Amino acid sequence: MSSRYFCTLFDRNYLAKGIAMLRSLNEQCSDAVTFVLCMDSDTRRLLEQLSISGVRCVSLAEVETDELLAAKADRGIAEYCWTLSSCFTWHTLQNNPEIDFITYLDADLLFFSPLDAVFREIGTASIAVIEHRYSDRMKIYEVNGRFCVEWVSFRRDDAGLSCLARWQAQCIEWCYYRLEDGKMGDQKYLDEWPEVYAGVHIIQHPGAGVAPWNYVRYRFDLNDEGRITVDGHPLIFYHFHQFQILDIDRFDRIPDFYSAEKAAPDTIYASYESRLRNVICDIRGISPGFRHGFKSAIALRPRRLANRFLPKWIKDFAKRLVRY
Repeated sequence: MSSRYFCTLFDRNYLAKGIAMLRSLNEQCSDAVTFVLCMDSDTRRLLEQLSISGVRCVSLAEVETDELLAAKADRGIAEYCWTLSSCFTWHTLQNNPEIDFITYLDADLLFFSPLDAVFREIGTASIAVIEHRYSDRMKIYEVNGRFCVEWVSFRRDDAGLSCLARWQAQCIEWCYYRLEDGKMGDQKYLDEWPEVYAGVHIIQHPGAGVAPWNYVRYRFDLNDEGRITVDGHPLIFYHFHQFQILDIDRFDRIPDFYSAEKAAPDTIYASYESRLRNVICDIRGISPGFRHGFKSAIALRPRRLANRFLPKWIKDFAKRLVRY
């Protein structure tokens, strides 16, 4: 049986989330081989000691070019990670000729059902992307990008390689946390792909890419097998955007900004929290007292309030002053 190839990246602050994602991916895709760009030595050390099946660790030094180092000096941590999403995908394809098709994944996903339906849908497409599918109230944010860089796939063919090479060059040149001249981080570049490249498939499965910005659109149930469904379809993966692990071993699910219209789906979030507790226990079995990525509940509250109540123009201005 041939392997399914993926790549992702994270540092020690996202380590617990990244491990939860990798373990769930292996459960739902037994032939997954995932290349992980370890953004610091702690991440690589702990990942290697946990020995997750199919995971291949790559150090940042193996990927960084002079161009990337120059970009790194001018960008915040999140901005640099966004820059690397395309660069690491390219690096992985170039250094592993056995890979015909690769998918970049965000580290804060969790897989709930087998991925076969998504790959059948993609078929022989050269490129696969997924829309944000914003709820009606959130549609105004589509100006930041129609597609979400949570799942992006490329085939080793002319269209796939051409698209990935150009995306990499664009991200190295400009990748910042602001909307400027038709650009926003690494994701706004994807808007033009369906018109520019042949063989772009936009993933349609309702259970793929459910997230805080679109969950109000859906009905969630449990099927006879106990799996979560989305409008009657299996939930494939959920994106736990802005989910926080607190410094008192509790969790903050999402900002009130998202849940004001409808409460976050409890079954989905409870499952993620259970996974994270297990992961944290495993990490602390190797590194007692591990707290990287944990947030203070007291410090988090003002930011949550600002996200909910401040006008968008003030928040956009603040992004120019503060590197996240």
